[in-house]
This record gives sequence, C-alpha cells and structure tokens, in this order.
Amino acid sequence: MNAVDIINKTKRKIQLAEDEIKYLVNGYTSGEIPDYQMSAWLMAVCLNGLTEEETVALTLAMRDSGDILDLSCIEKITVDKHSTGGVGDKTSMIIGPAAAACGVAVPKMSGRGLGHTGGTIDKLESIRGYRVDVVFDEFADIVNKTGFSIISQSGQLCPADKKIYALRNSTGTVDSIPLICASIMSKKLALNADCLLLDVKWGSGAFMKTPEDAQRLGTLMEKVGKAAGKKCRAIVTDMNTPLGCCIGNSLEIKEAVELLQGKVKGRLYDICIELTANMLELAGKGTIEECTAMAVDAIASGRALDIFRETVKLQGGDSRICNDVELLPQAKYSHIIYAPRDVEIISVNAEELGMASLILGAGRISKDEDIDYAAGIVLEFEIGDKISMDAPLMTLYSDSVSDFSEAALRAYNAIGFRTLTNSALT
Repeated sequence: MNAVDIINKTKRKIQLAEDEIKYLVNGYTSGEIPDYQMSAWLMAVCLNGLTEEETVALTLAMRDSGDILDLSCIEKITVDKHSTGGVGDKTSMIIGPAAAACGVAVPKMSGRGLGHTGGTIDKLESIRGYRVDVVFDEFADIVNKTGFSIISQSGQLCPADKKIYALRNSTGTVDSIPLICASIMSKKLALNADCLLLDVKWGSGAFMKTPEDAQRLGTLMEKVGKAAGKKCRAIVTDMNTPLGCCIGNSLEIKEAVELLQGKVKGRLYDICIELTANMLELAGKGTIEECTAMAVDAIASGRALDIFRETVKLQGGDSRICNDVELLPQAKYSHIIYAPRDVEIISVNAEELGMASLILGAGRISKDEDIDYAAGIVLEFEIGDKISMDAPLMTLYSDSVSDFSEAALRAYNAIGFRTLTNSALT
C-alpha cells in the first residue's frame, strides 16, 4: 500500500477501502506521507468527491487519530450542538443553558473565530475572568453541577484534522463537502456526546451559499453521525442576514443575556427555541411540540439564565453580567450610520457586515491576531423595516479603531434599500 496508488484511485473515481483511508490519514498525521502527496489527494477529492462509505471511513480515521472523550462520568444524557458558522451566531450561549434547564447535559467544546465568522470562545472570553482552558475533570464537574459548559477544544482531539485543515487552507481544497463533513464530524465524534444536533447554515454569511448545498452537507453529516452510532440530526437555517442585531464578541454576549432575560424576541429567539426543542427531542424528552413548550418555559421562567450565570461563575467569569450587561467591555469609539433618505430595507449582505466588523477589530485574519472584545456592529433594523431619513441604521463600535471610514463604507454598502415616498412611511 502506498500514497501514489491511493491518489490514482481517487483521481480515477475508484472507491478506496477503509484500510487505505486509515493508511493515508495515519501516515500524514505521523509525517510519513509528505504534504505534496496529501495535497494531491485532497485536490482529487475536491474534483471527484468521495462516496458516503469513504466519507465515513475518513471521518472515523480522523477521529481516531487522537483522544476520544469518555463522558460516562456525566450523569445525564449528553447532547452536543454544532453550527457551521455565520455572522452574529450566539446560539450556543442560549440553547445550552435552555436545554440544560430541561434536564439534559450540554458539554461543548468550541473554537475561535477566523475571518468574518465569530468564534464562540472569543465571545465567552469577553466576559472578564471566564476560563476556556479547563481540564477535563473540572469540565465534567461543571456539567454535572449546572448541566452546561463550553470550553476550548483540546489539542489532543483530532490532530489529523488540525494538520489536514491547515493544508486544505493553503492549497485551495477547503470547498469540498466530504472534506468539510469529515473535518466537522471527526471533532464532534471525538467529543463523544450521546446526541448531536447540526445547525447547517446557508446564505451570504455562511460557508454554504445555497440551501441545496447546505442540505447536501447536512444530510451527509447526519449519515456519518448515525453510522458512528450517535443520535444525530441536521437542521438547515438561514444566514443571509445576521442572527440577531449584534455582531461582535461582547455585543453578542450582551444580546444572548438579554434574550435569556426575556428582553429579546424575533428570529434569534425563534431559532434558539427550534434548536433547543430538537436537542431535547433527540435526547428523548418528548415530542417536538412538548419539547418546544419546555424550551419556551426554560427561558420565560429564568431557569436558563440561572444556569448560564452559575456556569460563568464556576468558570471564573464575572457572573454579574447576567444582571448588568454594562459590565461587559465597552468600546471607546463609536460611529452611527444614518439613513440617507426615506428607505425600506430590502436586503442585507451578512458576510459584508461580518467583514466590516472584522475591520473594526472584532475578528482576526490569522489565528495569532488579538481580538478587540468591544468591537462590532449593532443593527437598528430588520429586513422590511421602513426607515426615515437621518434615522440610525446601525452603530459601529471599536476600542482599537478611531477612523471608521473604511468599515462604515463597507457596512453601508451591505444594506439594500428601496427609496420611499413620504406617504409610504405611514
């Protein structure tokens, strides 16, 4: 068995055996197979794809390249949720406590943001003192006490994925559904929760640009999860517009807390209820209708907020933010963008707003860059709203950028307007 034969098989659309895929993954992880041979195989996959059987084998080989967590010490059924990422996606901080309030355990490992898509870990680190690097025993203890915890991904989980993803990123082989599936699912299966809910996003602010591609990815990930013996479900959701009105780290924590306080409704609330209900149904807590009612009550009663508060406290964070969001980082500089005339909002490019937020300091281009926790954008509208001339459209915030011209132009151009006559405003 050798790498050249494996490359040629995939190039000619000949299905690989499970042991061939294991050989490739283990050889590359150990350094026996060089970058140039793995790059050639990844490009062949991008061009020709993989079968479902090959994708399952690739995922499991990547999962098995490192540690697999043993969650048997957690007393309740465990449910994990993964989102494929987007702009303003702060759902993990909401649905985790909500599901935990309904009697399941939500142990979650998340990553940092790169590019226009924010990272859950960056958002949590905007809470003063919050520790994301928690050893497993403490992590499990927190989950047993509150039902919910989010920590950063361990360096011992899926080393094959870390190495392969870095190569994909530098060789133009990122946009392959089988490779995306294997990357996501290998990490999720290494976490080893009993149930897994996949929030697969599509639209301008997501990696999948069409609902058809998102459905293809979701269906494949669901099949891989079930093949690995997990209860698994994929839901496709819209990321053409930002999720909620806040984009940026501390701003998104603020919005999540306000939703848990019962102050925020709208699309963010609706998606969080839907995701929580599906997590509960997967865990056997009832029908989807019963689980929806449980999710609504978890937030309305304040129990979800109590769980978030206690988890933040146990992980060293300033839990007073759950009563006073003004204790979160505040930006030194701000800039308001006003409506240029009487308009109706007809479209929003979520990716462009994410890029504007990146310019303000809320994201990073390379993994080693610092984050401005206070930076970001607060939108003052939803699609379909009619806005009077000189009324605020959005406010830009930054602690590190005082010249807002570049970010403001990009944010303004991300909004699609229809000019209204005066009578159309009433």
